[in-house]
Amino acid sequence: MIQPQTHLNVADNSGAREYMCIRIIGASNRRYAHIGDVIVAVIKDAVPNMPLERSEVVRAVIVRTCKELKRDNGMIIRYDDNAAVVIDQEGNPKGTRVFGAIARELRQFNFTKIVSLAPEVL
Repeated sequence: MIQPQTHLNVADNSGAREYMCIRIIGASNRRYAHIGDVIVAVIKDAVPNMPLERSEVVRAVIVRTCKELKRDNGMIIRYDDNAAVVIDQEGNPKGTRVFGAIARELRQFNFTKIVSLAPEVL
């Protein structure tokens, strides 16, 4: 459950190290975001000499949450951290690599490029 002011880890090599969620894309009064939701985030910490800089506002898709994700078959998936991947307006990732495991549900939200870059899909 990601809400505004939540700090997230970075799951790609776009150049950021940490994000802070400032808005959830969707309905105007949406309170929480889950895996597969697009958020507007600000970069709190960045790697030097990379395209993305600190205090830059970006769009990102959430790929891991500490809050459980319950599937229809009864399986529950929970991650150790909250993480997101920076995307452009078309939904393609800005980075060329994705780190860590991601959920299979991202494929249903048409983030197939992120799924194909991930080393492990749960």
